[in-house]
Amino acid sequence: MAGRIRQSDVDEVKARTNIADIIGDHVSLKSAGVGSLKGLCPFHDERSPSFNVRPGVGYYHCFGCGESGDVYTFMQRMDHVSFTEAVERLAGRIGFELHYEDGGQAPDHGNRARLLAANQAAAEFFVEKLGAPEAEIGRRFLGERGFDAEAARRFGVGFAPKSWDALTNHLKAKGYSAEELSAAGLVSQGDRGVYDRFRGRLVWPIRDVTGQTVGFGARRLLDDDKGPKYLNTPETAVYHKSQVLYGLDLAKRDISKTHRVVVVEGYTDVMACHLAGVTTAIATCGTAFGVDHIKVLRRVLGDSSGVGEVVFTFDGDAAGQQAAMRAFAEEQRFAAQTFVAVAPDGLDPCDLRLARGDGAVRTLVETKVPMFEFVIRHTLNRYDLETVEGRVGALRAAAPIVAEIRDASLRPGYTRELARMLGMELAEVTRAVRGAGGGSRGRAPGTAPQPRGEASAPPASNAGEATERPFSIATLPNDPSTRLERDALQAMLQFPDRVGDELLRHAVDSRFGDATLAVVRDGVAAVLGSTDPRLRVDRVVAEVPAPFAGVVQQLAVLPVPQRNDTELEAWARGVVSSLIDRELLRQKSELLGRLQRLSTGDQATFSALQRALVELEQERRALRAD
Repeated sequence: MAGRIRQSDVDEVKARTNIADIIGDHVSLKSAGVGSLKGLCPFHDERSPSFNVRPGVGYYHCFGCGESGDVYTFMQRMDHVSFTEAVERLAGRIGFELHYEDGGQAPDHGNRARLLAANQAAAEFFVEKLGAPEAEIGRRFLGERGFDAEAARRFGVGFAPKSWDALTNHLKAKGYSAEELSAAGLVSQGDRGVYDRFRGRLVWPIRDVTGQTVGFGARRLLDDDKGPKYLNTPETAVYHKSQVLYGLDLAKRDISKTHRVVVVEGYTDVMACHLAGVTTAIATCGTAFGVDHIKVLRRVLGDSSGVGEVVFTFDGDAAGQQAAMRAFAEEQRFAAQTFVAVAPDGLDPCDLRLARGDGAVRTLVETKVPMFEFVIRHTLNRYDLETVEGRVGALRAAAPIVAEIRDASLRPGYTRELARMLGMELAEVTRAVRGAGGGSRGRAPGTAPQPRGEASAPPASNAGEATERPFSIATLPNDPSTRLERDALQAMLQFPDRVGDELLRHAVDSRFGDATLAVVRDGVAAVLGSTDPRLRVDRVVAEVPAPFAGVVQQLAVLPVPQRNDTELEAWARGVVSSLIDRELLRQKSELLGRLQRLSTGDQATFSALQRALVELEQERRALRAD
């Protein structure tokens, strides 16, 4: 596995990327002054735009909710990817070859781009074929499950013709080679050569969190099709079934906003939930819900404070019960609270919507039960509670589950509930739960304990960090002196070339009355005093202590009122000059004070102070004349 990406490559990719292009894929941006763009914040609901972007400095900031950062931060927040993934995605976008500190190279981004393009072309082909006469069986399948043409369009559902090579020939005509189609999992190899993998089936595009089509899931329709009921794309360079969640591209924003995700079992269940108003529904793609899926969901949920909800829906049959127990075995990896929703008559969301309407689907999710309650009941169902032996066995099996509930405040309640279910004395059940403490919490009965060091919920101390509102420069004092310091730093960070090296060096020697802005000034001074004195926002961010990084970023994107370059340069040099003039005035006042306190016989010191005053006054006049 490749190591850390070289910092020089990280910087180069960032320098070559226009942050406005990336943010513009998600936010409609309009001009807000010279070099500044503004739009509605994608991270919170607002009616008037407070989300500011400065392409020239490569940063954004929302003065409504406090979100800020660079292009990598934006991709991490919007697409819910890691920092490394964000760098690699941007590198692939511009065709830049990354290098790693261990000497390795990034994946072949050119090849990845070709595979994604081939998948997208295939998705468009399938959608077009859904309207063909031979796709009547597919349209009927959708209609019988309550999905019309608009629903099919919304989810990109298509049809794979019952043909040996219809898709193959279509994509070859677009310039894709047989090797590329095979690498994308779109074709298979047999004795008669290359042939379409999906034939005579209804097809769902499987997209990653950014909305790129990475594979497909195809449902059998024809009686003479001897393949599996659902056939998915095999593992490829872009499709990894253990990491992909169907519908996440559509659900991610609402999941992030509501801190709730609903995990269902199939493609039609996802469609039914979304159409019924449960827009946080997702599903796995031909595999059990596992650790890698949890990692993806935790990033989208913002799963750190424990305030989120993960709701699993399962069929009421034996297979559904077993799926619930498998999910419970991994439950401890979430900080969010986990729940189970099972319709009383065992209907899945698709059938439930068809039989009872959209409201029934919403009710199913809202009447969820805690995962622990579900698992306890499932465990007790294995024992005959009418006998003493059965009750004792059930207590031994259920006590460890209660003992290791993550939230200690819930344990007494579940202990009482377990005593009620068993019909046993509370004291006896309490002793059993206390005696079972130290087992592996969240482990399904009969399964092996998880080894120490496995991923688990973040420590409780993170909760406060997750909810603490970041500092905003809008809360700075509104006196003229503080406003001058703020505006001068804004000009220095946003337009260092217009301010000029001489004014920059003088400005960082000025005293600041506001302690927060003084730290930013010190960060600017540190960059100017380094071996590479080029003033860039990211370098100042790296210099200041972590709590002050957001202040630098806010100053870097704060809009300026000027309408053209001439006004902008006059403003930038003017506010910095005023800051320096204020410092010179302070120094003049100190010199005059020293003169007043000077003894009459110290002529040498008197002359030196007089010369210093003259020089200060000349410097002030030159500054004002500039």
